[in-house]
Amino acid sequence: MSPSPLAIQPADVLAAAQRLRGVAHRTPVLRSRTADARSGATLFFKAENQQRMGAFKFRGGYNALAQFTPEQRRAGALAFSSGNHAQAVALAGRLLDIPTVIVMPHDAPAAKLAATREYQAGQAGSEVVLYDRYTEDRDAIGQRLATERGMTLIPPFDHPHVMAGQGTAALELIDEVGALDALLVCVGGGGLISGCATIAKAMLPDVRVIGVEPEAGNDTQLSLARGEIVTIPVPRTIADGAMSPASGQLTFPVIQALVERIVTVSDAQLVETMRFFAERLKQVVEPTGCLAAAAALNPGLAGLPDLRGARVGVIVSGGNVDLPRFAEYLAR
Repeated sequence: MSPSPLAIQPADVLAAAQRLRGVAHRTPVLRSRTADARSGATLFFKAENQQRMGAFKFRGGYNALAQFTPEQRRAGALAFSSGNHAQAVALAGRLLDIPTVIVMPHDAPAAKLAATREYQAGQAGSEVVLYDRYTEDRDAIGQRLATERGMTLIPPFDHPHVMAGQGTAALELIDEVGALDALLVCVGGGGLISGCATIAKAMLPDVRVIGVEPEAGNDTQLSLARGEIVTIPVPRTIADGAMSPASGQLTFPVIQALVERIVTVSDAQLVETMRFFAERLKQVVEPTGCLAAAAALNPGLAGLPDLRGARVGVIVSGGNVDLPRFAEYLAR
């Protein structure tokens, strides 16, 4: 029996890029001599912290809602998220005049919660529903509410339109800087890395796609080693956007097929990288957004291949962090 086809193909990412043209920001690629010296590589930072609503998630959220039927548009979209996908769907819904219900953990960063509600303000049928991420199942809550209200559920990563939209970040990066030897991408549920790997390997067959997870949330690393999806307890890490306990049913096969390996970084390394971005590049980057960069800036990291002399793309995934907490991190 031949293996089942992957959830997305390069053509899906190219189609998403057309939908996002003129809507999503074409975010800048940042360079740093200090980062190059520290890593031994030539690093290209794709600054998705400067994307609309502050993260790459806008790409996938908008690409998904833009393909709704008229009936789906009237009924609305439902999403669950710790914050960035929440904001992405809420903003996409506002732009496309689609009501949104967002299920968020009660301990989501205050800035992300406030921004989500602001995007929904004045839009009939839109609201935020809070839950406890440690005692309640967000998937079950989302499915129940979607069924009760007749809304279309758009999960944060395990959806082909979301995956394809996220891949446009890598498409833009390669289009701007040319050939890369490696691409470092943060990993939560796998939506970003599956989309990026799909288009990167199509454009550059020899590129090494490497995922980066927080040490406490290495479910995808474990899954690759075992050859099947491994579920772990909800990880406790400052990388709130990478607290998924498992990869997606759609994202994991793509990761298996196209991603070389997964490495992990510590929360302390994330804080160090946040400080680097603030001091050297004058960028506010959230902990999750620092995952890939933290690996690049720690070339002795366990499991990380020798990238000295290589041209390396680094996806900086987002910048949504509460400023008091940001200041607290930098003061550590």
